[in-house]
Order: sequence, then C-alpha cells, then structure tokens
Amino acid sequence: MIESAPAASHHLRCLRGLADAWRWIGLAAMLPFAVVAAGSSPAAAASVTVDADLGQSVMPVGKSGKVYLRLSIKGAPAKGERRTPVNVALVLDRSGSMAGDRINAAKEAAEMALGRLAAEDIVSLVAYNHNVDVLRKAERLGAENDLKSIIAKLTADGRTALHAGVVAGSEEVKRNLSARRVNRVILMSDGLANVGPSTPRELGELGRELGSKGISVTTIGLGLDYNEDLMQRLAASSDGNHAFVEKASDLVKIFNAEFGDALSVTAQDIEIIIECRTGFRPTRVLGREAAIEGNRIRMKLNQLQGDNERYVVVELEQPERGTPGDAEIASVTVDYLDLDTGSRAHADVQAKGRFSRDEKEIEQGTNKAVMTQVTTQIATETSEKAVELRDKGDVAGAKKLLEGNALYLKDQRALLGSGANAAPAAAVGALESLQKKQTEAANNLDEENWGRSRKAMRYDQHKSKVQQSY
Repeated sequence: MIESAPAASHHLRCLRGLADAWRWIGLAAMLPFAVVAAGSSPAAAASVTVDADLGQSVMPVGKSGKVYLRLSIKGAPAKGERRTPVNVALVLDRSGSMAGDRINAAKEAAEMALGRLAAEDIVSLVAYNHNVDVLRKAERLGAENDLKSIIAKLTADGRTALHAGVVAGSEEVKRNLSARRVNRVILMSDGLANVGPSTPRELGELGRELGSKGISVTTIGLGLDYNEDLMQRLAASSDGNHAFVEKASDLVKIFNAEFGDALSVTAQDIEIIIECRTGFRPTRVLGREAAIEGNRIRMKLNQLQGDNERYVVVELEQPERGTPGDAEIASVTVDYLDLDTGSRAHADVQAKGRFSRDEKEIEQGTNKAVMTQVTTQIATETSEKAVELRDKGDVAGAKKLLEGNALYLKDQRALLGSGANAAPAAAVGALESLQKKQTEAANNLDEENWGRSRKAMRYDQHKSKVQQSY
C-alpha cells in the first residue's frame, strides 16, 4: 500500500525510534549449530551449515514488542574440481531496440558463457522478437558444437514477446529437468514486453510456477527502457538473480558472474519450517515470500551456492513476561537436496532465549552481527516504500523517507560497529554502502534521473532481499 506524506513522516519517526531502541527488540543469540547431512557420520563434511541466531541473548521482563529471529544457511566450499552439471537455456531478446552495440554485446556475452561450460552440460538457445525461435534444442554441449556460429548470425528487429521467450526457454530446460542438475533460464532483454502477457503479475506467476519445478530464472535488464518491476518479479518469484546493466559493454562481466553463480550450486530444493513456541507469534518474513499458518512458517529456497550465505529474518511478537528465566523461542527444520551425495539431508535447530530485569545483562547479550542483517532488511523495505511514494508523484515524501533511511543506517552503523562484540567490518561496510545509495537515490528523484535511479534501486533491493552475490 502506498503511504501518504503524513504516513511517510510517521514511518520516518519509527525508524529513528528503532535506532534508539533496537537493543530492546532483539532475540537470544544462539551458538552456531553445524548441520551434518542425514545418514552421514558426525565427522563427515556437510554441504550445508545452518545457524539459528537471534538479535539479543536476553529480553527484558515486563515488556512486549517486536523481536527478530535470523536463520542463516551457508553452502560449503566446492570440493576440488567437481561441480554440479548445468541445464541452462539462454533466452536472448533480438527485438529492434537491440540493434547495434547491444546485440553485439549480447552475442559476445553468450559466447563467453559457453566457454565456461563443460561438454556434459545441457544447453539450449532461444531468441525472440515478436516471434520465438528455438535456435538450439536442449542437448549436451559436447566438445564440438555450432553454437558460436548460430549466435554470430543473430540480427535485431521487431517487437518483444518476452513471456513467450521465457516459456520456450523453460520448456527446453524441462526436457532434461533433474534434481542433480542446476536448472536455469537466463533471460536478457532491453525492452518492454509488448506481445503476449506483459504485466509484473503475469510474469511473477510464471516465475512462481517455474520455481515450484526447481527452475530458477535469472533476468538481466539492459539499458533504461526495460520494465524493472516485471524483470525483478520474474526473478524473485523463481528464487533467481536479477541485474541492471546500464551499458552494453558490461554484459560480459554480468554473464560471467551469473555463470559463476550457476556453476557453484551445492544444494537445491531447500525447504524451511519454523515453529514458534507459545507466546511468540510470527508476524512476517522480511524480504522473502513465506506462508504463515498460525505459529508455523513455511518457505522454500530454490538453491544455495558454495561459500555463500542466504539468510531469513522473521519478525515475531514477543509476549509480556513477568518473571525472569529461560524460554524456548522456536524450532527450525531445514530439509534440502545435497548435490554432492545426491540424497536429501536435514537439520533441526532450536532457538532459546532468556528474560531478565538486569539492563546490563540485556545490553551485553546483543548479537551485533545479526542486527546488521536485520537493519539491512528493514532499510530495504523502507527503500521500497520510497519507490511507491515516488511512483505516486510524492517526490517530497519519497525524498524525506530516503533521507531518514540514510540517517537510520548511519546511526545503526555507529551502534553496531563499535563497543563490545562489534559486528564484522564487512557487515558494517555493507550498511555504509547502503547508506550512501539511499542518499544518492534521494538526490535523483527528478524526472530526468528517476528512470535510472529507479532501476538501480530495484536492483539493490533484490540483491539485499535474496543475498545475491553480484
């Protein structure tokens, strides 16, 4: 829902209040809980490690309010040269707006991507304008292939049937769909979808359908004319990546990062169930789609890369408790497909906290590293609200919200990056980077700069919410 200017002002006051009172709304910090794949010995290396962490180890007696649970899921580094095979469809826009430097850069990027794949990988190639052409059906890449010559012949003309292009690419991926492969559609477009289904809702439904089958969609928007809401929704709904590429010359770099991501996947089909204990009521999951059924939260991640962390922040309503002592907060179950072993594995993690009247004990229990991630998700939500205000024409309200967001990030950075148990420098640096981007966005809300600024904001919002690596 779009906030009015008074609502935006109220939201800004809430942000400032949170900067002062955050230590009272955390939850108990848990010791890391290493997860070992089901059926393996304790000494065996796990492909996934799960930590249940909470913002503060002790909660105040006699106070209710919002508290945060952070679940971290980390992929183990790749073992030697071994990697999961890839089943990928390249879907390239070749409509008229791609003519010239853009189509040439797209060809170069696609050829580079092919060079990173192995002979056993499954590859298909789809090009679309108002029509869709499957230029290469899904099959093993092989040591010898004619893909480069096919790509070299691509020309640009016509309109943009984006939905149909993605559907054609996904059908090729489905032909070799396997839980033991990374199944991915990579879409590159520079324009608006104007043939067939073309709304963010319709593309979001397509992404959700593909995600449910284990197929993620990466969307790469080139230039300043594509629909960033459509592209970001399609990616997010399938648990895929999204990138804004302003200059055609940067396409090779983005394709390189995307294939690095695809080639490092270590776990897939990750199912998460969080059961909150009596009195702790889940209200929302920040930045991710999830189903909340009473005290139970269900959600799914499509895949996890090695040496990468993806986290989930859950907001809970804390009960008002009158007596000190230990308390069970939640139990967490994570079930996933281990691509190294080819079998399913799971982890069970318990989150526990403590209530106290001792203010010093409460303050010393702060997990500042966790609170930097909570701060990032709160600031990202505020950034999204600012986009909504600007879209409504409330430039002043959007500017005020972004400036307040930058101030909130500055205060949190100072608070979390100093004193006992300070957050790691990298986490504090990420808050500083986000602060600078909020300030930059606040200064680029005019008509001349809004198109570029909006795309950059949507890109950054997506990266923050799903912990995208590039």
